[in-house]
Amino acid sequence: MSTDEKHHILSYKTLALVLGSLLVLTLVTVGVSYLDLGIFNVPVALTIASTKATIVLLFFMHLKYEGKVITYSFISSVIFLAIMITFTFWDVAFR
Repeated sequence: MSTDEKHHILSYKTLALVLGSLLVLTLVTVGVSYLDLGIFNVPVALTIASTKATIVLLFFMHLKYEGKVITYSFISSVIFLAIMITFTFWDVAFR
């Protein structure tokens, strides 16, 4: 580890905003669980969970401050996961 590396220390304001957004998304998750959205129950739940996971990755794991290669690998992994989940839904839906 070189001495030239910058450490990213998040302010309390940023951490409070992240906490607030995660709590709001948790409340949205609980609220949506009481709704009957038909075939959209799972996609909505996965979207909310993916959003919360992205917030955690960006701020708590400091992905926001990493280089482009790591960011692109994360985005490509999310796209690949979305494709695989879509294929699984298609397989179940058309049996």
